[in-house]
Formats: sequence, C-alpha cells, structure tokens
Amino acid sequence: MHALRPLLRKSLFNLVAATLACAALLAPRAASAEALLLIEADSGKVLQADNATIPWYPASVTKIMTAYVTLKAVKDGRLTLDTLLTVSPTAASQSPSKMGFRPGTQLTVDNALKMMMVKSANDMAVVLAEGVGGSIDGFSAMMNDTAKKLGMTQTSYVNPNGLPADGQITSARDLGILARSFLRDLPEYEYFVHIPAIRFGKRITGNFNKLIGRYPGADGFKTGFICASGYNLVASATRNGRRLIAVVLGANSGTARAVKAAQLLERGFSQDNLSWLRPSLGTVDNLVPVDASPPNLRDEMCGPHRKRPASDDDDALIAANGGTTGSASATGGEAQVTFFTAGLQPPLMKASELMASAPAAADPVLVYTGPTRTGTALIAAVAADADQQTVAKPRGKKSRVAKKPDAADKPKDGNKDAGAKTAAAKPGAKQGDAKNDGKSDGKTAAKPAGTKHAAAKPDASAKPAASGDQAPKPAKPKAVTKPAATKPANNS
Repeated sequence: MHALRPLLRKSLFNLVAATLACAALLAPRAASAEALLLIEADSGKVLQADNATIPWYPASVTKIMTAYVTLKAVKDGRLTLDTLLTVSPTAASQSPSKMGFRPGTQLTVDNALKMMMVKSANDMAVVLAEGVGGSIDGFSAMMNDTAKKLGMTQTSYVNPNGLPADGQITSARDLGILARSFLRDLPEYEYFVHIPAIRFGKRITGNFNKLIGRYPGADGFKTGFICASGYNLVASATRNGRRLIAVVLGANSGTARAVKAAQLLERGFSQDNLSWLRPSLGTVDNLVPVDASPPNLRDEMCGPHRKRPASDDDDALIAANGGTTGSASATGGEAQVTFFTAGLQPPLMKASELMASAPAAADPVLVYTGPTRTGTALIAAVAADADQQTVAKPRGKKSRVAKKPDAADKPKDGNKDAGAKTAAAKPGAKQGDAKNDGKSDGKTAAKPAGTKHAAAKPDASAKPAASGDQAPKPAKPKAVTKPAATKPANNS
C-alpha cells in the first residue's frame, strides 16, 4: 500500500493538471484581448461570440444610438429631416473629429446625421442631441430609456458622441441588439449607415468604415475609437438576401478592425452548408452578461510605443496574412476563411488585401449648412460653404505663424526640429488619448509638424545669430519670454 502512494499522488497531480488545462481552454479569453460577435440580422442567431458580454467602452459606435433615437423621433413625427438645428457653444466646444462650425450656424437634421455618421463628427452629435432632447442630459436619458426597451442590459449612456465619460458603457452583445433594432425599426432610414463619403464645400471625407466600398455587400454601420476602448466597429453586409452583423471591439488599428470584421462576415456567409458542424449558440438576446469592469486599453492603444497619435481614421498597415500585433491578433484568421470558402464559392481576396485596396468609385453625398435646398439654390449653398473654407484658411495659417517662435523657443539645446515635433505630437496624443474619432485628428497632428519645418528654414538662414532664433532680436529677450510661451502649450 505504501508503495502505491507515490503512484496515486502522481496520478492525482496529473488529473488536476489536466483539469486545469481543460478549464483554461474552455474559459473565455481575457477581456483585455478583444470582443467579437457575429449574428444573423433577421433571426438574431449567434454564429460566433468571443467576450461578447464583457462590458466595453463604446467610443463613437455610441452614435448608432444617437442616430436611432433621432430617426425614431423623425418617424414618430416629432421633427423632420428638414428641421433646422442650431450649433450651440456646447456643440462647438466638442473635441475632434468635428465639423468645426461656429455657434449660431444652422443646418438640417438630415445634414447633421450625414456628417455625424460619415465623419463621426462629435459636434453634430451634440447638435442632434440638443435638437431632439433639449440638452445632452435630456437626450442621454432618452438613449438610456431606448436601450432598456431594446433589451440592452449592459449599456448606459452619458453623452451622444462616445467621448470618454464615467458610465458610458456597452458590450458587443448590446451593440448587436442595437444594430438589429435599427434595421428592423428604421428600414426607410438605413441609408444613413452606409454612405460612402460626404462632400462639404471643397472637402471630401470618406467613411471611416473601411468595409464600405471594399467588402462585397457591406452596408453598415459605424466605427469608434478612444484610447480606453481600442478600435471598435459595428459592420453589416448582405449576400444572397442574407444579412449578417459583425461587432469588433478592441482591435489595435483602424485597418485591423476592418480586417477582423471582414473575416467574421466571410466566415458567416460560408457556413450555410456547414452549420451542422457547429453547436447552436442561441440568439444574441439570450447571451448571458458578464458582471465585470470594462478593460482599459489606454496604455496599449496610446502608450509611448505608438509612433504617431492614434485616431479613429487610422491607416496603420497590418501583416499580409491579416494578423495584427497585440491584442487584436488574428493569426490564422484568413487561413480559416480560405478553409470555409474552398470549393463552395469563388475565392475572395484576402481580407487584408481587400482593406488595402481603393474603395469602389462613388459620388460623395453633398452636405451643407442652412435650410434644405435643391437645384441652383443647392449649388449656391455648396459654393458658399466652399468660399467660407477658402476665407478661413489664411486665418489658420496666420495663427500658426504667430505661434512658431513659441514652439521654437522650447528646446534650449538648439534642436528645434525635435522640439517642434514634440510640441506637435503632444496635442495629437491628447486628442487620441481623451477623445475619439477623426480624419481631422490625423491632419491636425500632421500640419503643425509641417509648418514647424517651414519655420526652420529662416532659422537656417539666420546662422550668424548666436541663438539661431527666427526673429532678428538677440537671444536674451527670447529667454525672458520663454515661460509665457510654455504655459499655453502645456494647457492646450
């Protein structure tokens, strides 16, 4: 008996180890990875769910609910798409991405919705919220009431645009429910979720959802990004009359989330003849919520390892096999797509290559300020907006020129280019850190860098000056004014 004890202990140890290993395999992945969901739009049947009921920061996918509540008000006759709304000081003060209209500017519900859904304009979300709900708080209460009615048990809203705020939470499950509800309850308005691009004056902005115009059948919905949430995407596509909805939360770039969504959709469309191989996962409404705190991906998404400030309009390249670094890794993802599609239908281009290709040609939708117009009046309104953009440009340049010496004064070691880059990077990093979306974010971060280099040329020509400063005055006065210039830069 004594001789058997070591063997029994060893067997018991192996059994415990095997049990723990199985548990590790069967347990859901860590919340810090990403959340994925794939469902059928009509039935709500779940085709894939990974961390789908873990709470998550929604970022700008919040605007799907903003559009839903607004369009429900239109459908119920409380306002129309032609109703004029006014940009308030609160709306104008929102962080990028935004249209940047001055307080008092008026535009229609229709144009505000298009700008919000394509450019992810945070100011337009507030314009709609104030126009429909009277205030941000009033509209947020309407959003929360709607979420409750739709069965979104893990969702709470504090604002209409998804900018970081305590209590702004959702989950992949709830976003799937919301997307289904939008298609079911507002079919006459679903055009707003798949506009390929808008044109305001001379400026054309493409949809941040890279599936639109690239993935066959893509017809929705919305992107989102803040540092805490990572890159989020609710996407939909229709093939042979069957519509699927994919939710990706926590990808590590704008391209990565699009690739992951394309992989999910392709897998789903290819499972028609192989559904018997997979166990039933039930419907999205029946997924059991997880009681946990949302993961905070700030360090991973906006840490010092980022070569440039992150933003919702992120064109970061990914590996040719569709994989990404960090939490959004999709290793083997496209191999699985190839496996499912092989022999069943013509092979599709790899998702990563598809997202890297140019979108299908499409005329941008015209958006403009002021009341609804048609014909020559519309042409005049578009021309007027373009003229305002042309007039506004010199003002921006003058203000930047005035600030150039301040940025140049910062480094004492004479390395002005490095100092300028640092000064340019800080505002960009701030935008990516605290706020979400925007092509304009990327441009804002890039432009100052360019103007600083332009400022460096006069410095080179001024080599005889001991300090190398742009102005002909001696260095001592510069040193005196340096603290005053530093404070505004830190507060910006």
